[in-house]
Amino acid sequence: MKKLEAIIRPVKLGDVKDALAREGVDAMTISDVKGCASGEARAELYRGAKYVVDFLPKVKIEVVLSDDLAERAAEIIRLSAHTGRPGDGNTLLLPVDEAIRIRTGQRGEEAV
Repeated sequence: MKKLEAIIRPVKLGDVKDALAREGVDAMTISDVKGCASGEARAELYRGAKYVVDFLPKVKIEVVLSDDLAERAAEIIRLSAHTGRPGDGNTLLLPVDEAIRIRTGQRGEEAV
C-alpha cells in the first residue's frame, strides 16, 4: 500500500476530486494548508506598510491506496491539477506498512 499526499492549488480541488472519483478513488482526506516555494513570494502594501506574502493557501489531499492504483492516482492528480504556472504543487508517494479500520478492525487493503 502507498499513502499519496498532494499539495495543490485550492481552485483545482474540484477537478482533482472528480478525476479521482472516475477512477474509483472517492475516500480521501482534504486539509487547508499554506505553503511557500522559491519565486512565490510577493510584496503587498497594507496601511502604508510594505510586507512580503510568502505563504500562499494550498490544499493537501491524503489517501491510502493499493500499490497499483497509487501510481495511477498520482498521474491523475498531476494531469488534473496542472496549470503550467509556478505553484501548481507536488505529490508524494509513501510506503504504508499497515492500515487498520477503527470501526471494524479490518487490516491491510480491506481497511482502505
